[in-house]
Amino acid sequence: MSYQVLARKWRPRNFSEMVGQEHVLRALINALDNNRLHHAYLFTGTRGVGKTTIARILAKCLNCDTGISSNPCGTCSACVSIAENRFVDLIEVDAASRTKVEDTRELLDNVQYAPTAGRFKVYLIDEVHMLSGHSFNALLKTLEEPPPHVKFLLATTDPQKLPVTILSRCLQFNLKHLSPERIVEHLQFVLGEEKVPCEEAGLWALARSADGSMRDALSLTDQAIAHGGGKITEAEVYDMLGTIDLGAIADIARALANGDAVDLLAVVGRMAEHAPDFGVALADLLSVWHRVAIAQTVPDALDNRHGDDPLVRELAKALSPEDVQLFYQIALLGRRDLPLAPEPRIGFEMALLRMLAFQPVADSAVHPPPAPAGLSNVSVAPTAEGAEESPKKSLSSDRDSTLSATVRAGSVETFKPAVDRSSVESVPEIEVVGAIADEVSETLSVNPAPVDITSEASTGDMAVTSIEPAPWVESETLASFSRQARYQTAVENKTEAVSGQQPGVTCDLTSAVPVDEVAPEAAERANPPMAVNALPLAEVVPDRWIEIYQGLQVAGLLQNIAANLCLVDIDGPVLHFVLDIASSSLYEESHQQRLADVLTEYFGEPVTVQIEVGAVATETPLARTERLRRERQSQAVEQLRLDPNVRRITELFNGVLLENTIKPID
Repeated sequence: MSYQVLARKWRPRNFSEMVGQEHVLRALINALDNNRLHHAYLFTGTRGVGKTTIARILAKCLNCDTGISSNPCGTCSACVSIAENRFVDLIEVDAASRTKVEDTRELLDNVQYAPTAGRFKVYLIDEVHMLSGHSFNALLKTLEEPPPHVKFLLATTDPQKLPVTILSRCLQFNLKHLSPERIVEHLQFVLGEEKVPCEEAGLWALARSADGSMRDALSLTDQAIAHGGGKITEAEVYDMLGTIDLGAIADIARALANGDAVDLLAVVGRMAEHAPDFGVALADLLSVWHRVAIAQTVPDALDNRHGDDPLVRELAKALSPEDVQLFYQIALLGRRDLPLAPEPRIGFEMALLRMLAFQPVADSAVHPPPAPAGLSNVSVAPTAEGAEESPKKSLSSDRDSTLSATVRAGSVETFKPAVDRSSVESVPEIEVVGAIADEVSETLSVNPAPVDITSEASTGDMAVTSIEPAPWVESETLASFSRQARYQTAVENKTEAVSGQQPGVTCDLTSAVPVDEVAPEAAERANPPMAVNALPLAEVVPDRWIEIYQGLQVAGLLQNIAANLCLVDIDGPVLHFVLDIASSSLYEESHQQRLADVLTEYFGEPVTVQIEVGAVATETPLARTERLRRERQSQAVEQLRLDPNVRRITELFNGVLLENTIKPID
């Protein structure tokens, strides 16, 4: 007897042997057991997921000699004939080769005749989307009202190409991709029955390459058995597929976690011997980091679809979430830029080395910036008195800390302001503090006299040679500081500069910083409002719902629901809300009780919540937040439009202000 390929030999013969597709099987089994049969079924899905197999099993169920049942006997003449593709009342049509309308009319000419040997005459049309438009039109009337002894079973991989008139006449079942776990489990069963030795890692490689198709998996398994000489090993499978050994990807991930550049490049060198696709290698590495991030954030959601669960959990414990996110982003950008590299290997190695070179900022330690140019021959040495008065401060634990400076005694040989004092009437709100040289050059009038500049962030000596308008005030480190802290420190520093001013140094901060102009807005940022105390239930009115919402301790989906509520009435301890209809799809009945529990905790006495879905008449918390955001955005755009420097640049270079790139600083 000739050899039969695994895909045909192990084709399911009844519904119980099917792997996956439970949602389709459940509907068909119930319909068969209750004799609620439709006249036309459409099975859709990618190749090799069981469309034709289910159709043939359904034909068995309809024509089994024991009666219509979801469990055909498999031994009667009808079941055997269908299994051997010789049942006269099962007409299989390959629509890809019979697309003409004449073929369809010839097929339908025999529909009116009763079945010869079975209970039903079954038309199985595979790849039905390949029929021509005229063929579909010829099929419409028969498909809508076929004779009672006719059943149509249609299968296609591209249902979008089917006319809606065909779709509306059929019961449609969409078959899903099979997960790698399901495929590996079935391959282990088949190879066990075939008595073929195998390595599980090799089966995982086959399952991933099958891309959800069981038929492809079995065909690849046949090829792997032939390639490996009667057995399946991981190395032979990767060699056959021409893909990258995931063991190498695991070694790279471990080397990155350990910060071992030597081992990292050694693994890449071993990979390069097999001429791999480095773009695929980066994609595999991205998949690893994605699964590590899931293991760190939602461990219960992690599955073993890649067969690398031990590796993922090991990396999740060894790396911080920040490192994982950084590695993922670098690999993503590296894959994008890979075609631009001189060689793919160079681009791959640079992406990996970038992961080692850059690390997330665990702390925001701010060091004194390099001495700016523009002030010549300034010698700075802290005096004993200054050293005693200025305690050392650590800035490594606070992102909102900023540099500050005080003017003390020293020695200045030469100094010329960069900007004429008489031409400076006012200075806009200070965005970066610590640029003492920039402030001196633009806002202070200094007579030549001994000057000593000491930064609170520095505890050692600092030598300054020259000062010009500081180019480092736009540095990324300082830009990350909050505006609130920068303004507060600016006020403190200028107060210190005035109070600690030495003879020979003249500081006119009144004209340099218009406090009346910047104080109201900046003071609000520097002193954010305190948490609102809980309102007594007796004082609650509908207009104060936003104030109540801001004091609630809610998160997740309940927070989204609460943000879209509008309080319309208070009836004793009963609060009546209206939920914005646009957010009603997220609403569940359980949210009512959960919100009542939160409000009970807020008011300190039991309350009841009633929520109705409808159109809101007043502003919801979410609508208010969006309105304020739009106002801040408009204000930021308008301020940049009116900014003299921006206007000067656009006029000089014929530039255009890209308003969609402007983001207000909160």
